[in-house]
This record gives sequence, C-alpha cells and structure tokens, in this order.
Amino acid sequence: MPAVKTVFGLFAVTILCLGCGAGGDGATVQVNEEALMDPDSPDMKQTAPAEFRAKFETSAGDFVVDVKRELSPNGVDRFYNLVRTGYYNEQRFFRVLPGFVVQWGMHGNPEVTTKWHNATIPDDPVVGSNTPGTITFAKTNMPNSRTTQLFINLGDNGSLDGQGFSAFGSITEGMEAVQAINAEYGQNPNQQRIGEKGNKYLNKLFPNLDYIKSAYILE
Repeated sequence: MPAVKTVFGLFAVTILCLGCGAGGDGATVQVNEEALMDPDSPDMKQTAPAEFRAKFETSAGDFVVDVKRELSPNGVDRFYNLVRTGYYNEQRFFRVLPGFVVQWGMHGNPEVTTKWHNATIPDDPVVGSNTPGTITFAKTNMPNSRTTQLFINLGDNGSLDGQGFSAFGSITEGMEAVQAINAEYGQNPNQQRIGEKGNKYLNKLFPNLDYIKSAYILE
C-alpha cells in the first residue's frame, strides 16, 4: 500500500500521516488570523461537541463530514478548532491517489504552516476503522505526531488501523465530489516546498490542483 508523505523540512519522512467560522449552510467564514498564528491560543483549545457536521466547499464540489468525538477526542478537538477558525480555507489537495487517499492540511501561507509544524496532539486509541469515506489525521511513525494534515480514505484502508490511524468521521454527503478531486499530479507536490512557499509554489507548478474554498461547522 502506498505511503503518504508528511512533515516538511530536512528531516522529511515518507509515511502516512494537522473570531470563528461556524455558520449555517453557505455561510461566509471569518478567518481568525490571530488564532491561526498561535496554536496555543484559547480559540484553538475549545472542546468539540459530542457530534457535529463540517462542510467543505471545494473546487470539485461540496462534501459534508459527520464527526463523533468519542472516536478520537484529541483529533476531533483539533479538527473542530481548525475548521471553525478558517485554517483549511484555500488549501490545496496536494496528494491524491485514487483508491487510497486524498490528503491536505498544509496552509497556503508558509508562516502559518511553520507555526503549526510542531503543534502536535496526543494519539487516540483506534476506535473507528479506515473504511472508504472516513476521515483521519495524518501522522508520522513517531508517537503523538498529529498536527494539521488530514486524509479521506478513498478505499478500504483497514490495514492502517493497526498503525494507529484513528478515523474520526465519515463523509455523509458529497462523496462523489471527493472522488472527483483532481488526481493528475498524484504525489508529485513536494511537502518541503509547500512548507517553504505555500500556495505560491503549488499554483505555479501544479495549477490544476483542486482546493478548499471554505470549510465551516454546520449548525
């Protein structure tokens, strides 16, 4: 099974791997720039509801994720705060392998990415399996290494369960949009370059990447 690249910098590894913006359907998300630059801010430490839905409006179509905190409490709290503060807006789906995963989570502004590079969260026990349509945080082979990168399982990746990848939600609307995300570049975008240059690098060399227009919590 292919690996997913994570972590930029000189010690890059190859392995599967991290105001508010909540609103109703079609809401405009107000990005909390101050919180995005400070992973330790109170806005990034909120406890997520037991269950909630998050909507991603993308260039390939929209999809909705149903999230259950009991599946991965630390991961869900991180996801909730990143979405509600606008972290994922304008991010590119930089790695798409049909039948395996679609991955994103590196900010278009390299200064923001740098701030979150070491903002790890503790591991959670694996409760939900990495079945098709589930969403999971990426991580390295080191304990407690999740930060902001996410992937959606495009195939049955149950073999990842034993490696500590704790799925925390499922796509309940718009899986056809997820399947339509452009895969022409495969895994060619370099994560170290994304970390250094952000969307400027991706837009120049990989102009057809699909991207997230807006992500927010549905009320």
